[in-house]
Amino acid sequence: QVQLVESGGGLVQPGGSLRLSCAASGIIFSLYDMAWYRQAPGEERDFVAGIESDGSTHYEDSVKGRFTISRDNAKKTLSLQMNSLKPEDTAVYYCKGVGPRFAYWGKGTQVTVSS
Repeated sequence: QVQLVESGGGLVQPGGSLRLSCAASGIIFSLYDMAWYRQAPGEERDFVAGIESDGSTHYEDSVKGRFTISRDNAKKTLSLQMNSLKPEDTAVYYCKGVGPRFAYWGKGTQVTVSS
């Protein structure tokens, strides 16, 4: 059974930092392209950052220079270090894994940036 389980969300003040993690099981993690998406209330789910199986990274423009995506294939873990957080970063953050045949989503973790 494939599972992607996000953790690390919470409430943080503007300018603060959070580190999200996504623990994968049931997949050959090293073969998967992984990504973080986010969805704010009333909005569509949008791409935030991605890391391919070869380690190449991609970022949505508004998070470049503030967020860093990384992966640990040995631990089957995807991470997102988020610095200089802004209120507009408030959303549910989802982990996505895209493999040779299927794509999988986690259930999300809430990030709220507010004073």
